[in-house]
Amino acid sequence: MKKLFSLGLLVLFAMALVVAAGCGGEDSSDAKKVVVGTNPTFAPFESVDENGEYVGFDIDLIRAIGEVNNWNVVIKDYPFKGLVPALESSSIDACIAAMTIDEERENKVDFTVPYYQSGLCIAVLESNDSVKGIEDLEGKRIGVQLGTTGAKAAREIPGADVVDYKDVNSAYMSLGNESIDAVLNDYPVTANYISKSKDDDVKIVGEILNSEFYGIAVPKDKPEIQEEVNSALETLKENGEYAEIYKEWFAEAPAEFLPGEPAEK
Repeated sequence: MKKLFSLGLLVLFAMALVVAAGCGGEDSSDAKKVVVGTNPTFAPFESVDENGEYVGFDIDLIRAIGEVNNWNVVIKDYPFKGLVPALESSSIDACIAAMTIDEERENKVDFTVPYYQSGLCIAVLESNDSVKGIEDLEGKRIGVQLGTTGAKAAREIPGADVVDYKDVNSAYMSLGNESIDAVLNDYPVTANYISKSKDDDVKIVGEILNSEFYGIAVPKDKPEIQEEVNSALETLKENGEYAEIYKEWFAEAPAEFLPGEPAEK
């Protein structure tokens, strides 16, 4: 009888564990799976750390958006040039990759409200005294990241020999090897590279060339994702979490308009 009683208690205990596990599974399954594409070669927005984990301002922001919306955010690595096609085919539900909102992309995908204001800058070797602004890049060999607004702007410079790189770090390497004369890229990324790498041989010259706004891109057939992201960005702005994430990565407060409608240029 004692053995039977003990066996009965074990069975009841095992059943209780199964029920508890079942409840936990139901809670986790409530989260909506959202696949987000990125290109983790653009620190401080997105990169891979020494443990192989995705890190950066964009990564923290999309995860915070996921928490607000009760999403199970799954991040996937894509070449930057492959992100828009992935959205067009709905292979991913959204993309956060320091992607500038521009007319050409808006013909193919939809964007959320802006979440970051940026601009392009010119980087050259410290020993280069001949390039001081955009007008000095005529006829020069310019390194850019493939598919970016920097690549587009470089091709508008008369006589420029534009060299496309898969990622911007390769462009910086070529600059150090003197294979190119300059790198045209987003200012915060270039500033981060110089700061983190402690590369005293590279400097930024001239003024920030234009005003750009980053947005989270979504497929045109998924307007609900766009609406949910916009709503979450507003929540994060109101509760102060957006500002906390921004300060962590940029050591300063965000511009007043962000995230929201673009400020006047």
